[in-house]
Amino acid sequence: MKLVFATHNKNKFTEVKAMLPKHIELLNLDDISCTDEIAETADTIEGNALIKANYVRDTYGLDCFADDTGLEVKSLNNEPGVYSARYAGSDNNAQANIKKLLVNLLDKEDRSARFKTAIVLSTKQKDKMFLGLCEGEITTELHGEAGFGYDPIFRPIGFEKTFAEMTLAQKSEIGHRGKAMRQLIDYLSK
Repeated sequence: MKLVFATHNKNKFTEVKAMLPKHIELLNLDDISCTDEIAETADTIEGNALIKANYVRDTYGLDCFADDTGLEVKSLNNEPGVYSARYAGSDNNAQANIKKLLVNLLDKEDRSARFKTAIVLSTKQKDKMFLGLCEGEITTELHGEAGFGYDPIFRPIGFEKTFAEMTLAQKSEIGHRGKAMRQLIDYLSK
């Protein structure tokens, strides 16, 4: 089986590819020569995943799945949410996003947050959505070198480490993307 994962993000691609069974040949947008920046214009995480998956299916005629992930911080009215990658500006700078989030949380006691991943599988037959959530809290400073995005400041409930201090296997086991991916894999295995 051949599937396109609608991403240019090498870290995300590596993380997802490690979870898939070996019989699934996974391609990314670079592999299909898609240099387009697919506009994420929806006002929900689920909507953005649907836009990306349908764009690849409709433009390239290939079965595809796409994800969108957001960090929702309770005391900030679930910000940055759908704007997580662009929280501090359109250049998708992870360090600037983290800095802005930590500044916005300075006077907040409640640091509870959750990561939410929506994955949409778009095939010629239909679209199917899978959701993964991971509850946790935002730390006051960065911890760890692994991962990407907000990983150095997100500590899952029940753990002493942030995502950036965990191995890829540990993060995939408990994380939002891993939960959504396992649902996708189960669906593909039927």
